[in-house]
Amino acid sequence: MSFKDKLLALCVVVVWGLNFVVIKVGVEQMPPLLLAGLRFVLVAFPAIFFVKRPQLPLRWLVAYGMTISFGQFAFLFFAIKLGMPVGLASVMLQAQVFFTILFGVLLLAEKLCWYHIAGMVVTVFGMVILATAGMQGEVSHINASQVGLTPGDTAGRITLTTIMCILAAALSWGLGNISNKIIMRDYQTPVMSLVVWSALVPIAPFLACSWLFDGVAVMTASLANITLPTVLALCYLAYIATFIGYGIWGKLLSRYETWRVTPLSLLVPVVGIFSGALILGERLSPQQILGALVIIVGLLVNVFGGSLQQRLLQRT
Repeated sequence: MSFKDKLLALCVVVVWGLNFVVIKVGVEQMPPLLLAGLRFVLVAFPAIFFVKRPQLPLRWLVAYGMTISFGQFAFLFFAIKLGMPVGLASVMLQAQVFFTILFGVLLLAEKLCWYHIAGMVVTVFGMVILATAGMQGEVSHINASQVGLTPGDTAGRITLTTIMCILAAALSWGLGNISNKIIMRDYQTPVMSLVVWSALVPIAPFLACSWLFDGVAVMTASLANITLPTVLALCYLAYIATFIGYGIWGKLLSRYETWRVTPLSLLVPVVGIFSGALILGERLSPQQILGALVIIVGLLVNVFGGSLQQRLLQRT
């Protein structure tokens, strides 16, 4: 990979890592489902007038849009709105790697290797550590409130609800990856064409769910009193994280082998954790940091286990 392309890859990592902080800023001022819906409105319009429609069956366009766009971001935005620390959200969302592998085995008859299983086991252990830390934090929060004390200033509260939301987002991303793989394999669709036209799919579900859960009054008030930070957050999510991020990433994947490019995405949670600490002042407990590190180790085992095995076999 050339030095220029390494810088481009690093740019994408930073953009996607900061994405979680931007989501936090956005959901502070606007309901998460409405924010997500407006994000995809900006992705789709006016781009669909300039980007050619992908030549693939409608069912696959809907499958991609409802999983990687609606499912992933509905649960992710909601979890962050409920207080999930953005740094930990960026780490836990990488469980999509293992969901993708499992769906590949179940739906595409792909092979499951020992290092995939080992990585999953390590990652699940990290999730258990985070869940335990979250439950302990909830008890401390309740006890402190009962005696009239102010709970310690933490990065946010991890609850069973926020954990399940992040895992649901990761599962949706995994299904979206499978849809994307089938689309690219069978229809050779340009990445940007798929991104733009699939953005039409989640708009109505997002707005309908916001109307159902938030109500017309809340939606109207949010739009009437929209603030500059919210507008900037929407522009970042739509234009920088989506167009620039996916555009550069797609070009890198077209130039190099996937094994050269995809491991770089493991740096996204690192950026997410540091940006959450520096920009939002998030402070993670030692147990939360341990859980995050264990999850990252599991991801590393999954990504580099095959390469390590090959090197060991070559030496013997």
